[in-house]
Amino acid sequence: MTDLFETAVQAAQPSQCLPPFLKPFAGHAGRCIVIGAGKASAAMAEAVEAHWPGRLEGLVITRHGYARPTKSIEIVEADHPVPGAAGVAATRRMLKLVSGLGPDDLVICLLSGGGSALLTLPADGISLAAKQALTAALLASGAPIGAMNTVRKHISAIKGGRLAAACRPASLLSLAISDVAGDDLSVIASGPTVPDASTCADALAVLEHYGIEAPQEILKALNETPKPGDADFAGDDAIIIADARRALTAAAARARAVGLEPVILGPALEGEARDMAAEMAAGLDSYSARPLVLLSGGEATVTLKGDGKGGPNTEFLLALALALDGRAEVCAIACDTDGIDGSEDNAGAYIGPDTLARARALGLDGAAMLANNDAHGFFAPLGDLIVTGPTYTNVNDFRAILLS
Repeated sequence: MTDLFETAVQAAQPSQCLPPFLKPFAGHAGRCIVIGAGKASAAMAEAVEAHWPGRLEGLVITRHGYARPTKSIEIVEADHPVPGAAGVAATRRMLKLVSGLGPDDLVICLLSGGGSALLTLPADGISLAAKQALTAALLASGAPIGAMNTVRKHISAIKGGRLAAACRPASLLSLAISDVAGDDLSVIASGPTVPDASTCADALAVLEHYGIEAPQEILKALNETPKPGDADFAGDDAIIIADARRALTAAAARARAVGLEPVILGPALEGEARDMAAEMAAGLDSYSARPLVLLSGGEATVTLKGDGKGGPNTEFLLALALALDGRAEVCAIACDTDGIDGSEDNAGAYIGPDTLARARALGLDGAAMLANNDAHGFFAPLGDLIVTGPTYTNVNDFRAILLS
């Protein structure tokens, strides 16, 4: 099971998927400036350096612990998932780096999941503290990434296409690894280099829907983003170089190689983690072939109501284990492809037919711990957490359910 996850992660590595997209731009006459942000951005910068034929300079911002060795592109580590001062300072430096470029120059922007927190510059009138508080509230609300990024774009001085404007009149190439359902470039890292169709009214609707009371300084500073059709974006190139489908396709091929029949449920499943688990458990009897592995990607979310620790993937698995209640022929893993599920140090976890029995023997009440959002506290004593460390990519969740 972990082999399938490792195969999926490897398929989305920048070293594997980025180089082919550089060749058409390698003959550019002027300077080449590399910028970017996200959990995969340092590895993407490393891949650019390995395959670009000319001189480079630049700066990318990644999460603490996700830096890679580079020579000419500076790597800055900053806070995630709640933005911090280091991200703000690095973002200001990035804007200075791309200012004053000419029409013969090229900016390569490397984007991946996590970029919304790392590439951060509050709009005029908004303090970092207010933005941090709002981000924390959004993260706890159960809102999907698209909804969260709708709000983020309208309280920012750089998201929602504004970074592209700062690069003018240079040419702009954006290369993105997608962690969002539907692979919408305007959602990945909050779309700093592409036009944005959302509005301030959309941002307010998100806050209302999830019951979030934003400070007045944020409500007063909401601002519109550059829209599709804006002439400033003419001639730009923006390309998704890896996504969940690529990762799942690789995992499916690996499954066939070891004698499992794969079924890809979809690369973009979304919803509350425990509801997703209940639906999948209820549908298992519709599959008659054995051995079979059900693969899926996308984004499970968690609405925090307790004070436990964990993330969407471990919460999905705890809910799945409870729904299966020791069903003999079912095992499963769920992991975030970036190596971090929620705020802890694990990518995800594993369940098998004996999971609940072993937990009870340790005095663990799975149902109570699920109610407290304490999936990490459930799996840690069992030794069933999957810890990978940084993977240097991010195509969101990976789930595999084995029916033997």
